[in-house]
Amino acid sequence: MIDFVGKRQWFFLISGILVVIAIVSLVISQIQIGSPLRLGTDFTGGTSMILQFSPPVEQSQLREEMAELGYDKATIQNAGEGNFIIHVRGITSKDARELAEKLGAELDSQVEITDYYLVSGTVAAKTARNAVIAIIIAAVAMMFYIVWAFRRMPSPFRWGTCAIIALIHDVFIIVGIFSILGWLAGVAIDALFITGLLAVVGYSINNTVVVFDRIRENVLRHIRPDFAETVNDSLVETLGRCLNTALTTLFVLLALFLFGGATIHYFVLVLILGVIIGTYSSVGISSQLLVVWEKREWRVLLPFTKRPA
Repeated sequence: MIDFVGKRQWFFLISGILVVIAIVSLVISQIQIGSPLRLGTDFTGGTSMILQFSPPVEQSQLREEMAELGYDKATIQNAGEGNFIIHVRGITSKDARELAEKLGAELDSQVEITDYYLVSGTVAAKTARNAVIAIIIAAVAMMFYIVWAFRRMPSPFRWGTCAIIALIHDVFIIVGIFSILGWLAGVAIDALFITGLLAVVGYSINNTVVVFDRIRENVLRHIRPDFAETVNDSLVETLGRCLNTALTTLFVLLALFLFGGATIHYFVLVLILGVIIGTYSSVGISSQLLVVWEKREWRVLLPFTKRPA
């Protein structure tokens, strides 16, 4: 028998450290690039294209040549195997072809444009607004669903609140990781990033509902007199299912990450992070918050404080 509930303060400590790192990263990114996240063409407008170099060139070389050609503010992401995702302010397809020819000549490499699209500033602003609205609506809908699903339990709002806190925890950590990638590796987010976050929302809630449902069953069966022990038994019973689901999903995602195209590379990375963090939070955050709320042990949420007996 694994004592998950007895180690809940460690779970909160680990999550607290990750959240603090995410906050620091967002602040640093805001200072360095003027935005908490490096925004791609979908949110800023402009042109996004994928250039394939054969033979491959170094990102530093490409960045230097781009600057010399007047594109010093371009965002360049290395997608591997000689592919680079480049975001620049709006240029026509003709300008893009001329840019590719100049880069090929200067870098002594054959350059092929494998993907190109142009987004206007109006469409970009609408995309950003819709992305925020979509995430908020999803979170609120999940909240109401869980409150309804557990309406026969005492304080169903408590169950929904714990699930949403864990959901926000998952999304915030992923955003923090991409903030780090933004100012360290120049990774810019696009509309697929939001799609990935919404998929993570669904996956995380699914895992949490599975655990909560087992807790509800065991509470109604009165298998333990203590709520914390009931939660721990429920976690142990559902652990195998959660891990099996996560691993089988990760196998597919890792294959897509390694062998998929450059355009879905970071979308798949969002999903991989979401599966890992979502599985962790369903065991270490949402269910543990239920115990804390039930026992009113708010001090447990603070690191290095003595846990109540």
